[in-house]
Amino acid sequence: MKTRFFVFALFFLSIIVTGYSQTATIRGIILDENNTPVANVNIKADNKGTESNNNGFYILEIPANKAVSIEFTHISHKKVVSVFNLKNAEDYEFNPVMSTSVEQIATVIVTNKRQRDIEGVITLKPETIRKIPGANAGVENLLLTLPGVNNNNELSTQYSVRGGNYDENLVYVNDIEVYRPFLIRSGQQEGLSFVNTDMVQNVDFSAGGFQAKYGDKLSSVLDITYKTPYAFEANADLSLLGGSLSLENMSKDTKFSGIVGLRYRDNSLLVNAQETETNFKPTFADAQAYFTYKFTSKFHLSFLGNASINKYNYQPQTRQTNFGTLSEPIALLVFYEGQEKDAYQTYFGAFKGTYFVNDDLTLKLITSRYYTTEEEYFDILAQYRLGEVNSSIGDENLGEVEYSEGVGSQLNHGRNDLDALITNIEHKGDFKIRDNRFEWSLKYTNEDIRDRLIEWEVIDSAGFSIRPPKTIPVNEQPYVPYNGPLEPYNNVRATNNTQINRLQAYAQWSKRATLGNSDVWYNAGVRAHNWSVSGDGISSSNQTVFSPRAQFAIKPYWEKDMLFRIAAGLYYQPPFYRELRDADGVVQPDVKAQQSFHLVLGNDYSFKMWERPFKLTSEAYYKNLSDVNPYTLENVRIRYAANNNAKAYAYGLDMRLNGEFVPGTESWFSFGYLKTEENIDNKGYISRPTDQRLKFAALFQDYVPNMPHMKMYLNLVYNTGLPGGSPSYADPYEYQNRLPAYKRADLGLQFVLVDANKQFKSGWKKQFKELSFGFEIYNMFDAQNSITNTWVRDVYSKRQYAIPNYLTPRVFNIRTTMKF
Repeated sequence: MKTRFFVFALFFLSIIVTGYSQTATIRGIILDENNTPVANVNIKADNKGTESNNNGFYILEIPANKAVSIEFTHISHKKVVSVFNLKNAEDYEFNPVMSTSVEQIATVIVTNKRQRDIEGVITLKPETIRKIPGANAGVENLLLTLPGVNNNNELSTQYSVRGGNYDENLVYVNDIEVYRPFLIRSGQQEGLSFVNTDMVQNVDFSAGGFQAKYGDKLSSVLDITYKTPYAFEANADLSLLGGSLSLENMSKDTKFSGIVGLRYRDNSLLVNAQETETNFKPTFADAQAYFTYKFTSKFHLSFLGNASINKYNYQPQTRQTNFGTLSEPIALLVFYEGQEKDAYQTYFGAFKGTYFVNDDLTLKLITSRYYTTEEEYFDILAQYRLGEVNSSIGDENLGEVEYSEGVGSQLNHGRNDLDALITNIEHKGDFKIRDNRFEWSLKYTNEDIRDRLIEWEVIDSAGFSIRPPKTIPVNEQPYVPYNGPLEPYNNVRATNNTQINRLQAYAQWSKRATLGNSDVWYNAGVRAHNWSVSGDGISSSNQTVFSPRAQFAIKPYWEKDMLFRIAAGLYYQPPFYRELRDADGVVQPDVKAQQSFHLVLGNDYSFKMWERPFKLTSEAYYKNLSDVNPYTLENVRIRYAANNNAKAYAYGLDMRLNGEFVPGTESWFSFGYLKTEENIDNKGYISRPTDQRLKFAALFQDYVPNMPHMKMYLNLVYNTGLPGGSPSYADPYEYQNRLPAYKRADLGLQFVLVDANKQFKSGWKKQFKELSFGFEIYNMFDAQNSITNTWVRDVYSKRQYAIPNYLTPRVFNIRTTMKF
């Protein structure tokens, strides 16, 4: 009871814990020697049993965290005996081959999880991803509960890792690198994440020190594996924010399998809750498919496709933001005219052929093409009034603006178009010999990008048009008249037609061995990357970099279950198109690859507490960066200086304690400390735009006593404030200001009517494998988080006020999920 009270008090919730049995799932297809499915195989584990269907498919639940012997028997085949020891809620695929002549007895040792621990990779369960609440639910939402991963905008699926920015993260789906739109300026415009959680089978994440087989980025790797179905299944998820539907099945001859997912999202529920009154129609939809055809047991061909359409129509009307102090309350009133219309359409297709030469050699050929057309059109006039608020308690005009201290207006205009076509072709190989494993790849990429930027901003304050702050002579308006020509406050005009060709390769070696009584693992590899930039009016440029990386892990023969690992390497990030484009929109072809030396020291300590499994993971890291490309970060838009005129460093400590705080459910607590600074033009070190010093997060799952089908999911995040509270034109060396801390709690309550432990043989619930209803509370404590500041001045002095642009307040959502 003390433990449960501790958990309850920590989260300020009145939900007390109880327990249920811990189980794992075994599933797969049973084949004979001719690779033909075997139907009606009897499968027995302890006192549980099942049999394979006409397609040879079976599924069986077994007790978790103990050795379980499973027998596969058939009248025409010899018995197969296998022993499994799986973790709670683990879903493991086992495809036995039944012989007609020799009895088979085998022991299955599940090594995949241990291999991930050795590599410093975190594995996330798809079921957890689908259940955890969030304004932008999905894989990225769950990543934000991990140490070292940050994002201060719940409307965005982008994230920064250990001091890196949003462009420094790799994302793979089934070995295929995926891309994001280029022009995104605000989290409200982003739409859907590429990853469809209904289609996910496995999620691996590395926050640094990753192997050479992963690409050339500086911060992290998100490696997604989509499902290969074995039977018909349909999943649906519906809420006030939209819905999703996925269908999966396998042909009778087991050669063809496929899964298709459809998603629709409307963010009006979230955005209309903000303080700006608008006519707002943000609609996002996509369709994805993953198909696999097994021509033979040795050759498989897969296709991954995605089509996404995002439309963002925005007509702001009014806004009032109250700030200041109790003694001097101030309000900003803004009246808007105009609108913004954005559209992002992306199409992605990839083929992957896999040839299993033998048990030790696998060869792959992957081709993919990504096409995006993006439009950002806006003309918005904002007329503001900065005034004193009536604070007289009892006055009938309490809270009303009575006196104007400043008036002004701002006109923003944009006509931005981008068209990009990215083509990839890659060969991969994997060869095993004894305890050694060799992996290699050769990849060619062509990027053809056509881009037009037209953005300008005119600011009027107290009747005077404000000139750019860095012009000469110094702008003293409105205090000293200026007789020069009128000039926009900001003005960006550029047209680019750019081609980038890349040739990448890697080779790496891995080995498992022993050192005394300890198990050890080695990994070493190197990447090479050559790229050339050309285009209209661009002088051609060609550069090459080499990136050596290594990992070592040791598991001592101790009474305590400890694993130690060290990873080091030289990581390069050759510039993508956005990194080549400077603040004026002009492509600079000679931009170098940013370079970072990584050193990561890690420890995993697995133990039991309250007779349940727990693990404490700790990682200390250091990064030394050179040839840094400085950038500014506004909301989620990044603008680079494109001149490699800085150096930087980052170091920190990440810790995560995960386990069964409540029996049968996995939860975790995360802590991260980070410090990252940069030195631009040797002027000294200052905080980088991603210098988020402290991070606390928790993911907690629970259920109601005596009602185990009432589930609770809680997602907590606390981040200290980012730099970025200063005006966009301010010199960062003169103006280091931070935004307030980011605090958020999302709660989901779900009543499960049908699941694996609660099936029905009659009635309307018979058709469901799973069915649940519930509601979610986003930003449960209604914290006022801000993403940027709006800066205005009063009439009488040069004093400027920072008016926060708040994110979403408390929002309620209704949700139902079902599986057929």
